[in-house]
Amino acid sequence: MNTKHGRYGSRCSGDSALSRREALARGLAGAAGLWMAGVPAAARAGDAPPKAKAKSVIQIWAAGGPTHLDTFDPKPEAGNDYCGPLAKPIATNADGIRICELLPMLAKQADKFSIIRSMTHGNNGHETASYLTQTGRRPGDRLVYPCAGAVVSLFKGYDAGYKGLIPPYVVLTQTQGRFSEAGFLGPKCQPFATGGDPTQQRFMVEGVTSQGVSDQQQKDRRELLRKLDTLGASAKGNPALTAFYQSEEQAYDMILGDGAKAFDLSLEDAKLRSRYGHPPWSETAYLRFGQCCLAARRLVEQGVPYITINHGGWDTHTDNFRAMQQRLPELDQGLATLLEDLAQRGLLETTVVWWCGEFGRTPKIDWQAPWNGGRNHYGKVFSAVVAGGGFKGGQVVGSSDARGEEVKNRPVYPCDLLGSIYELLGINPDGPLPNPLGMALTVTPSKADEIPMAGRLKEIM
Repeated sequence: MNTKHGRYGSRCSGDSALSRREALARGLAGAAGLWMAGVPAAARAGDAPPKAKAKSVIQIWAAGGPTHLDTFDPKPEAGNDYCGPLAKPIATNADGIRICELLPMLAKQADKFSIIRSMTHGNNGHETASYLTQTGRRPGDRLVYPCAGAVVSLFKGYDAGYKGLIPPYVVLTQTQGRFSEAGFLGPKCQPFATGGDPTQQRFMVEGVTSQGVSDQQQKDRRELLRKLDTLGASAKGNPALTAFYQSEEQAYDMILGDGAKAFDLSLEDAKLRSRYGHPPWSETAYLRFGQCCLAARRLVEQGVPYITINHGGWDTHTDNFRAMQQRLPELDQGLATLLEDLAQRGLLETTVVWWCGEFGRTPKIDWQAPWNGGRNHYGKVFSAVVAGGGFKGGQVVGSSDARGEEVKNRPVYPCDLLGSIYELLGINPDGPLPNPLGMALTVTPSKADEIPMAGRLKEIM
């Protein structure tokens, strides 16, 4: 696991662009990697998979751990030491549900999503809580388990019949970096991280072209390499070489061909881009998170099974409320527009959207210097939001106590939420999970694993 806290900033910031060499290397590594040879297809698919309601997942990973009291579980009655200046939650279009006043657009879309107010795992470390929340497994076991995106890539990716040019597991724009996303499933289930800046015309390759290498120059270089490649002539009939050159074609197509078009946001209507957060009047006011949401919708249209938007900046130890003044309007505009856009296109009913971080923040505010109104890590209770793909909208699952310090009723553990998402995708949560040690593992933990669980979210499925 990566323990460098400095890598935990906003992942949609576009600070680190993906080079052509990196894109090719990642494409080659993913397609050419030998993985789990000899595992029967039936074992990979699991026993008696449930009927799928969802085809894709958009995961919005609120990296750093968002405060539950300042988002979807407001507690104005708890007083200033708990709610601070955000003391006026607003009603939504779902009866009896209030959310933070800085989320007015989401308040109008609440009939499309449900709020889980009783998420819990009790872990307060970024790395270990991230791992636990995204794998459903206890940190420190002898195996490094795959996160949800890698599991979906296994069961819904190329070996399961996926034919898409774009890899089945995409991260916008940088990987989470807190743990190995693919775990023991290896390179074949790793995410394709786009890099780049989503506010640019073709964000996946914009950072590359700005380095002084045009598309035409890249094509010319590729043609020269082909002429110099004497090994290529002998590739015919050699499975290893054939796979290598096929993966090379795929990687180049992701940069220069049809694959790149999915990431070309200039093909979208300008008014729609603006609704997501792309004001045409100020280049400095681009909301990168909103453009990631738009890109995710385009990837769903391409049939990509799993997309993660890595939206960091929620680690608010200091000056929490100033951070909320920026993060919450970003979240509000991007997520609300995404839900509305998916619904209008008839895609929401087959697309799971879930928002969550690794934990919540301490309910009691630390007003003392140097924290100045900060909130610290809190894994006892936090919130998540789910929508679409078979999840009902306008509901609340569970609750926290009057100050948001403890789960009051209906605890929901990470494996409960992940198992519910898998089930909606037609993946059997209790089915076998292939692994390099040949162990009898299941997709989500079993009772024998002695991991806390309370059951899948049947009340909203």
